[in-house]
Amino acid sequence: MSIHDDDIIDVTPKRLNTAERLFLPEIFRGLGTTLRHAFQNVGRDGKNKDTLWVVQYPEEKRDDRPVEEGGQFRDYFRGVHRLNKDDDDRVRCVACFMCATACPANCIHIVADESPWDDREKYPKQFDIDELRCIYCGMCEEACPCDAIELTPHYEITGLTRQELIFDKTKLLQVYDETIEEKPM
Repeated sequence: MSIHDDDIIDVTPKRLNTAERLFLPEIFRGLGTTLRHAFQNVGRDGKNKDTLWVVQYPEEKRDDRPVEEGGQFRDYFRGVHRLNKDDDDRVRCVACFMCATACPANCIHIVADESPWDDREKYPKQFDIDELRCIYCGMCEEACPCDAIELTPHYEITGLTRQELIFDKTKLLQVYDETIEEKPM
């Protein structure tokens, strides 16, 4: 098989002229774009929601999450995790490791122990989720056979250290207690 001259594309870079070597025209073009955007935003009063770009958080909250007619958030929004409890106020998790296996970010760590209850073999002695490492994909929620882990619509989690944002079993159950009235999608 032979290659025709028409099929060959010359990709050698062309030489820059003096103005291009100094980069000054590109610097001024970028500065012009920046100034144009700045002057366009000067006259905005902030009352029109479409033109409001900056929010003074946490005093003002921008709630752009898509909402259906019933006031519920659509099911593709995922916030902080919670570990559900069963009817007997015990952790619903049976330590099957399905969520940790399905997690693409490897942010779930479970240590199983023999269950003190007769209705299951194991329970999580330790259950940790690194919220900083999590990509909030919902794979853990989908993989769980007993609906023990769910993602809530809450997105405001803060911490001063990395350790504060590693949610252990106690903190995950506390999130459940705080969001017991809300049913995540």
